[in-house]
Amino acid sequence: MSSESEQKMPYIKIDKERCKGCLLCAEVCPKKLIKISGKTNKRGAIYVEAGKGCTACAMCAVICPESCIEVYK
Repeated sequence: MSSESEQKMPYIKIDKERCKGCLLCAEVCPKKLIKISGKTNKRGAIYVEAGKGCTACAMCAVICPESCIEVYK
């Protein structure tokens, strides 16, 4: 049973096509949720993926030089 007062968990969305795999986001994530995926995008860069448990601190989005991370609360 879900109620209207129940809130969604925060999460991040990574634009894998814009990610260049610099791993700055992974370094600043306090929960260490962001990891290298091992997969490549159309530019040939190995992009990152995020796990569950985000606190929406947005440190990853702030440090990303490509602005490819969006944080949702």
